[in-house]
Amino acid sequence: MIPHEVADRILAAVDARFDEQLARTAELVASPSLREGEEPAQDLIEQQMRDLGLEIDRWAIDTPELRAHPGFGKCTVDYRTMTNVVGTYSPARDGGRSLILNGHIDVVPEGPEAEWSRSPWDAEIRDGWMYGRGAGDMKAGLVSNLFAFDAIRRAGLELTGRVHLQSVVEEECTGNGSLAALLRGYTADAVIISEPEEDALVRANVGVLWFTARVSGDPTHPREMANGFNAIDAAYEVIGALRELEKRWNAEKGEHRYFEDLDHPINFNVGGIRGGDWPSSVPAWCELRVRVATYPGTTADDAWSEIVRCVEDASQRAEAGRSFEVRLTPDGFYAEGYVLEPGGEAEALLEQTHRAAFSRELTSFTTPGYLDGRVFVNYGGMPTLVYGPVSENIHGYDERVSIDSVRRCTKSMALFLASWCGVVEAE
Repeated sequence: MIPHEVADRILAAVDARFDEQLARTAELVASPSLREGEEPAQDLIEQQMRDLGLEIDRWAIDTPELRAHPGFGKCTVDYRTMTNVVGTYSPARDGGRSLILNGHIDVVPEGPEAEWSRSPWDAEIRDGWMYGRGAGDMKAGLVSNLFAFDAIRRAGLELTGRVHLQSVVEEECTGNGSLAALLRGYTADAVIISEPEEDALVRANVGVLWFTARVSGDPTHPREMANGFNAIDAAYEVIGALRELEKRWNAEKGEHRYFEDLDHPINFNVGGIRGGDWPSSVPAWCELRVRVATYPGTTADDAWSEIVRCVEDASQRAEAGRSFEVRLTPDGFYAEGYVLEPGGEAEALLEQTHRAAFSRELTSFTTPGYLDGRVFVNYGGMPTLVYGPVSENIHGYDERVSIDSVRRCTKSMALFLASWCGVVEAE
C-alpha cells in the first residue's frame, strides 16, 4: 500500500469534501431513476464526471452484439432510449494498473408511497442515515466512486493507471447495462462495484432467471363453474410445483462451495400475479411473474430446461384431473452466478485499505442476491470486488444507508485507487 503520509492526505481529502458528497448523493436520490426513467439521473452523473475532467462516453445500450450474447437478459423495454455513462481517466504517465469503478443508476419501484414515513425521493438525513429509494441500492456507492477518485486529485496526486468510472442501467432486471459496457471494450486489471454490502466483500452470489408463466383456462359463467377451468386455480398448482423444485435445489446446497452454510440460498419469488377479466366469469388466463435463483456453475440454459420440465409436469398432473396449457417466457435476467476465488492481489489490497479506513479486518460472505459482478468475472475474467456500505430496507419501505459507513467505504476505495493504480505528485 502507499506510504502513511500519502494515505493520510487522501483520507483528509475525503473528509474535506464529504458534505459535498452527501449533497450530490441526495441530489441523485431526489431524481427518480426507475426503469426507462434513468436519463435525468444519468445527466447528473455525466455532469459530475465532466467536472472531474473525465473523457465521457455515453451511448444507448441497444446493439446486436448485446442481444446475441449468452449472458443477455431478455428485455421488455426500448433500449434505444436508455444509456450507460462511462468517464475515463487516462494518465499522462501510464505505468500503473487499471481499474473499473462500477455502479448502477436504476432503482426498483417504491411501492405504495403512503407506506413510507417520508417521500421516497426526499433523501432526508437523520440520526446518521440517509433515507430514500436508491439511497443504499446504490446511489451512495455510485457517488462514492466519483468522490474516491476526486480525493486523489484533491490530495495533490495524480494516478498512474487508467480508470473507468461507470454508471450503468438495467442492473435490477437484466444486468444488460454492465454487459453492454464490457462489450463496448471496457476492461481493466480489477473492478470494484460499490453495492451496499455491509462493509464486507462478496465471495459468491447466485445466478438469476426471470420469466412469466401464463396459464390458460376455459371461461364460463360461475353458475356453470364445473364446466369451465379456472386459470387462477391452475396457476397455484404451478407455484406449488416450483416450490418443490426450490426445495430440491436448496437440499443440494452442500454440493456448492460457499453456499453450504446458508440457511436457504435458493429463493424462488413469485413477484407478480394477475389474471381474469370479470368477477362473474371463470378466469380464462393467469400470469405469474417469477424470479428464480441458481448456484454458480449452473448454466442459465440448464436451469431453464429444468424449470420448463417442472412446469410442464405440473400442467399434466393437475389436481383437477385435467391438464392445462401453460406458456413460459423469459423476460429479464438470464444470468449465471459467480465465485470470487480467494487469494488475489486485488482482494489482498482491499484487506489493507479496509483495515486503514475501518480499523478492523475485512470479512467476506455469500449472497443469495444478483450482482453485476457476474459480468466481469464470467465474461471478462477480471477480479471483481463487490464491496460497499451498510444499508437497511433496500427494495423495501424507508430504505436507508449509513452515513458513517459511506464515509469509511469512500476512504477505503480512495486508498485502493491510489495503491492499485499508483500515484505521483501532481505537477
